[in-house]
Formats: sequence, structure tokens, C-alpha cells
Amino acid sequence: MKKQFFGTDGIRGCVGEHPITVDFVLKLGWAAGKVFAKSSRGRNLILVGKDTRVSGYMFESALEAGIIAAGVDVGLLGPMPTPAIAYLSRTFRAQAGIVISASHNAYQDNGIKFFGSDGYKLPDEIELEIESYLQQNIVTCGSNELGRASRIRDAAGRYIEFCKGTLPTGFSFAGLKVVVDCANGATYHVAPDVFRELGAEVIEVGTEPDGLNINDQCGSTSPELLRQKVLETDADIGIALDGDGDRVLFIDANGDIVDGDELLYVIAMFRRENDLPCAGVAGTLMSNFGLEKALAELNIPFARAKVGDRYVIEMMKKNQWELGGENSGHIVCGDITTTGDGVVAALQVVRAMIEGGKSLAELCHNYHKLPQTMINVTVKGAIDIDSNGDVKKAILSAEKKLAGNGRVLLRPSGTEPVIRVMVEGDDAALVGELVQQIADTVSEQVA
Repeated sequence: MKKQFFGTDGIRGCVGEHPITVDFVLKLGWAAGKVFAKSSRGRNLILVGKDTRVSGYMFESALEAGIIAAGVDVGLLGPMPTPAIAYLSRTFRAQAGIVISASHNAYQDNGIKFFGSDGYKLPDEIELEIESYLQQNIVTCGSNELGRASRIRDAAGRYIEFCKGTLPTGFSFAGLKVVVDCANGATYHVAPDVFRELGAEVIEVGTEPDGLNINDQCGSTSPELLRQKVLETDADIGIALDGDGDRVLFIDANGDIVDGDELLYVIAMFRRENDLPCAGVAGTLMSNFGLEKALAELNIPFARAKVGDRYVIEMMKKNQWELGGENSGHIVCGDITTTGDGVVAALQVVRAMIEGGKSLAELCHNYHKLPQTMINVTVKGAIDIDSNGDVKKAILSAEKKLAGNGRVLLRPSGTEPVIRVMVEGDDAALVGELVQQIADTVSEQVA
């Protein structure tokens, strides 16, 4: 069977447009409750958390009602980072954790994503089983079998302690000045406290969510505000999280952006130099070739998975590697967490800085990023970019001009209605010219 609703990262779309509607999410909660209850050996419990977008209240209530109707208890976490919900699903021995979030998207979007009892995203067969229940009518349990709802009030404190516990006992950030940008999202009441309790001087940005300002000119997708704050306050680093806290980017003391590829390199290098677990690194098709070259110099194996942290994690499991991630800032430390965790990844980078006695810029010195440009082309319908003659011709022409010193990649987004066009090469001017030519060709084909 082919999945109808689940994409690479749950179900996502514009609020009020199918399937991101109240009636669908109500039924989704019921369907999930029926599926997960079957695997229970005792108490049936599903945790539900959300980010800060205004529609989260509505969908939280809808999920709660659907899950209860299926005879399953609900633990309401309130606003919590996506990785926190993965962690808490394990510690509460819940059947599942559900996240109401559209991650880095604007407030007009929302989505639903799931974690199993092991803290990992669901396998295809479970998603398909949930979809099969969506084809049925809701049948409410008898009153004596209905689930119950409770609010878990210490969720944030539990996650803060977990994050701090990923560092050696007694490890201190004293003397470090850090700007933390929470994108007015789910980490607003978590991330600043983690760094502050570890001893750092913390300057907060994007910690005043109002339901509409999530990811709005702040966070990992818009780091300019953070860059200005780092330079203005003479901070050592700036840390930019996204709306649900599973991505992270840095700004170094010079005001330069340090992306996910560079952060992966820093963590991998620190681990290799300190005999910590780092058997290999899983990247994606979008990972910069500079990462591959830099890791090769450290004799660290590298392989590319399809774009999406679930595919990165699959490759990590397959190769028994501890580290993987994406240039967008999804970083998975597999010996610590089960999913991309912006706060945990940031802590590993800061640890490398402090133990190495180097600035972030110094740690990145041997990493040489190839110029890479990506253009998102909006599409209204499906387009087979692999068989479109004009698109193939444009790609071949670009590859010929790159002469083996770069690469071209086109792929449909798993979370947005766009085709991502990426060109990478030694010559930045040529890269910019070629990516625009291909993007124009794709745009003409979908007009």
C-alpha cells in the first residue's frame, strides 16, 4: 500500500486545508489510539506535545478527544520541543508520543508527527496501519473504557535535566557568553535555562511566542537577527533553534553562520580526537562535499542518505554509526538521543569548544565549504523531474560546465510544495548562474 497522508516527517499542511483540519485530526487521534492500544501490555498512554503556533490549542483538543474515544489515556505536555517528546515517550513508557508542529514553517501551517515507545519515528507499516483506520468510522469506547487525560506539569524540567546530563558530571560553561534564539517556538522555556544552569551568561532572543510569530524573522531559518545580537553583545557564540527545536545552527564570534555540516564536523572531530564513539557519519544528498573531504582527512567514513532525518537515522542504524545529520541543522547523536535534537547537539559543540580551548571559528578552520546554492521552485501539481526532457537537458548542460568539480541535485521537498534545485562547485559565480538556469527551466515546466 502507498501512504496517502504521511510524508517524510509526519502529516503537514496549511491549517484549515485537508488534512490539517479539526475533523481529520480528531479521527487521526482515534486511529492512532486504536493502533497503539493493540501493542500495549498494560497501561495505554499516548503523550501529546506541541509547539507555540496558535492552532496547536485546537489540534491538541482534537487529538485528545480522539485518543480518549479509542480507550487510551493522554498525557498533555503543552509546548515542548520535538526531541523532548521523543525522550519523554521512552521515560514514561508510553505507547507513543505525538507532536503537533510544522517545525520551521510559518504559523499558518501545522502538522502531526509520531514517535513510538522507543523514541524513534514510526516505521512505514505502523503509519500504514494508522491510515487504514482512517478509512473506518469512529467507534467510541463505552464510558467505562474511555481513556483519561492528565497534564504533565514537570515535562520541561525533566527534559532540561536530560539535556544537562548529556555532558560529563560537573561540566561548566562558566565564562561563556551565548545568545540563544528560540524562534519564538517550543524551546522558549527550555533552551535558555539549560545553558544558564550550566553556568553560561545567556542572552535570549525569540522567547516571547504569541502564537503567530513562530519562525518569524528569527530562529535557524532567519539567523540575521541572531547574528546582529552576537556582534552587538560581543558574545562568544549564537545558537539558533527552529520552531520545534530539532534543528540548530550557530553564529560564531565573527558573525559567520555555522551550518549543520560544519557542526557535524566539529562534533565528529572532537569525538575522534578524544576517543569518543564516532565510527562514521551519515549525511544526506544535500551535505556539502566539503564535509565529505574534511571527514576523509580524519579517516572517518561518510555516506549519504536521502534527505530527511528518518533516512539519516536508518543509515546510522544500518552502519552502526553514532553520528549523522543534515546541513539544515538536524543533528543526531545516536548514542545520546533517538532523533534530531538542537539543544543536545549545541551542547556537544560547546563542549568541544571548552575542552579544546578554541573558538568555534578555530574548530572549523580545516573545514572548507564548497559554494552551494539552492533555489526552491514552487509547484502546484506533480512533476516527474527525472523524465522531463527539458529539465534533464538543463542538468546535463550544467554538469558539463562543472567539469567534474561539482554536482547538481534536484529533489521534491517532503514537507513543502516545492522542487529544491541545488548546484555545488568550486566557482561560486558559475554555481549561481547554473542553479538559476535550472530553476528557471523547472519553473517553466510547472507553470
